[in-house]
Amino acid sequence: MIEKITSLQNPRLKQLVRLRDRRPRDEAGVFLVEGYREIRRALEKDVRLDELYFSPDWFLGENEPELMARAQAAGAQLFELSKDTFAKAAYRERPDGLLAVAPQWKRTLADIEKGSGPELRSDRNSGPDPFLLVVEAIEKPGNLGTILRSADAAGCDGVIVCDPVTDLFNPNVVRASTGVLFSVPCVVEESAPVLAWLRRRGIRIAATTPAAEKLYTDADLRGPLAIVMGSEQYGLSEFWLKEADLPVRIPMAGQADSLNVAMATMITLFEAVRQRGA
Repeated sequence: MIEKITSLQNPRLKQLVRLRDRRPRDEAGVFLVEGYREIRRALEKDVRLDELYFSPDWFLGENEPELMARAQAAGAQLFELSKDTFAKAAYRERPDGLLAVAPQWKRTLADIEKGSGPELRSDRNSGPDPFLLVVEAIEKPGNLGTILRSADAAGCDGVIVCDPVTDLFNPNVVRASTGVLFSVPCVVEESAPVLAWLRRRGIRIAATTPAAEKLYTDADLRGPLAIVMGSEQYGLSEFWLKEADLPVRIPMAGQADSLNVAMATMITLFEAVRQRGA
């Protein structure tokens, strides 16, 4: 029998609301996945859902019952919320009546190499040469989620998040990624071991910086490659700039001296895609 939650004082509802914050998420080892598309993509990648909360008062279509049945068959415990209790639990301004709790995972650089695991695909890159994205100290969850979405679209073999300011399981990362967090091989690691790992595998490093002489369109972005992008406020650190094999810049013709990091990432990734013949 599915439990129905109608009270705003319900302890389970209160715990659900607390999971918006990082400390309770990390302590419980779980995170929130809100939205039909995001939950569907999690299930498609065999990501386990511990709990699924739903409210028919917020449903936008007719496909929700099928998705709920699929989640339940995969082991999720279902809870029905009233309109008011779901509005309190939801972190979106316009919820669609579905909110799941999933366990966090810990991936390593070796997982990218193996191309295994529930959210890893071994067929992402059509060629033999690794194509990776490394991001350093990204601060805003929306930017990190959008970057993951771009990396998925570009067919990157993996995204390595170095020295993060925001955490990978922030609800707005999941939201901005539109659920491709579950399909892009993604690892969180410090910069030094990532650099050593790239060097051991002969993967060249392309770093974006306004100080570079060469335009990103003039650089050879074929072969084993890692594109490295820096933080919103400070750009790339000296650690990565001094190690870059290919310092490149995006031309700026107006008064602005830089682009949003998510936009700059997308532009650079798809130039690499063009050159690599994808």
